[in-house]
Amino acid sequence: MKYDSFFARSFSKHEQKKLGIGAFVSCFIFAATFCILFKPEIRHFRVVNVKVSLRGVPKILAVREEITKPKKPYFEIEQEKQICNVTHPRADLCEMNGDIRIHGNSSTIFFVSIDQEENKSWNIRPYARKGDNRAMDSVTNLIVKKLHISQQIPICTRNYTVPAVVFSTKGYAGNHFHDFTDVLIPLFQTSRRFNGEVQFLITNKMPWWIKKFKPVLQRLSKYEVIDIDKEKDVLCCPSMTIGLKANKEFSINTSESHYTMMDFTKFLKSTYSLKRKFAVRLKKNADDHGRKNKPRLLIISRRRTRRFTNVEEIVTLARSLGFKVVVEETGENLAQVAKKVNSFDVLMGVHGAGLTNMVFLPENATVIQIVGLGMEWVSKEDFQIPAIDMNLKYLGYKISVNESSLIQQYPLEHHVLKNAPGNMISPKGWASYRKIYLDQQDIKIDVNRFRGTLLKALELLRS
Repeated sequence: MKYDSFFARSFSKHEQKKLGIGAFVSCFIFAATFCILFKPEIRHFRVVNVKVSLRGVPKILAVREEITKPKKPYFEIEQEKQICNVTHPRADLCEMNGDIRIHGNSSTIFFVSIDQEENKSWNIRPYARKGDNRAMDSVTNLIVKKLHISQQIPICTRNYTVPAVVFSTKGYAGNHFHDFTDVLIPLFQTSRRFNGEVQFLITNKMPWWIKKFKPVLQRLSKYEVIDIDKEKDVLCCPSMTIGLKANKEFSINTSESHYTMMDFTKFLKSTYSLKRKFAVRLKKNADDHGRKNKPRLLIISRRRTRRFTNVEEIVTLARSLGFKVVVEETGENLAQVAKKVNSFDVLMGVHGAGLTNMVFLPENATVIQIVGLGMEWVSKEDFQIPAIDMNLKYLGYKISVNESSLIQQYPLEHHVLKNAPGNMISPKGWASYRKIYLDQQDIKIDVNRFRGTLLKALELLRS
């Protein structure tokens, strides 16, 4: 009442009317300004259109309601990229960033997503020999589940602040060649970029394998490996790679990787503190017989299959040409093997796992691969191309039928001798191929014919 009487005494009725209209217009302007400034936040409110007459008191307020169509939010949630690639011919691979939880005991990995898409899941065997059922059957199948944040998800019981890499040491692990081509080289490609700040989670863990390659594992990761098959806890990581990046047999495809095979061999030489960087360089037109520092030749011997049956003749020939020769079957102590192989300039052997030790040779050393009957394609894929990728010189010696022990087992006109496979064998035919050409074949080198190959090796050391 006091408030009304004050206005009645201070202003006439006409003035009061003007003040009322002015107050109403001011409120309207203020409301309109508020709507313009904060429109994104009130995009779901009803909009009221009000028509006001400024001539005196408004007679009727014309009100019209409109329900506006929902508009896109002023920020966009970036769509998550496909996290698992199961189309690569060598290995399936999942790469995830965000909220990742792994319950190793149940072989299940959860990727917690804000994406409203339907749930997805993948079956991943984290070993890099996809398509080889014999190898993959022994590898644990991991289930990767992409779930929305609103769903029931296991609670983290152990948290890690570094990325994790999940892989298997099963398959053909234990075979020296497969240790490198299926695990170590892919692991290098996958984890080297983390500079040691990465946690290895291993399924099918074999303690003897971990011990054998411990120096390599410790260079790639600063942390002790975890056997996830025994883990009852739910481990949580900010980033995880399931499976290993693999794209080439015993080598690295530079079109799919940031690294080269030379990066890998330099990494190994640093890991095992190997001193020799380059092979010996012989002087042109020099007398190799009178040299004090003769070029060193290591002949890889084999006890069971693909043996040299006249190794003494080969040694005599090599020494007569000026080589210092050692015949040896490499052992299990990898540190010792690495230092020994690094001291040689030429490595020679029949196609087989022993040639894998070329990774420890100094640059510009020479690899001589003895290619038995039926081994042309596998010799090229497994060692010829990789040797060149490692910046090594390569010589292949393809034996004649008379140098193979198979001539004593089959008639000369038999298809095993006349039609030895030159191209890749299908997985179905691998067992029979291996039984004949890899498991039943020994080699007797024709030293007169082989002389030219050793002379070529000397020539390469002079170039």
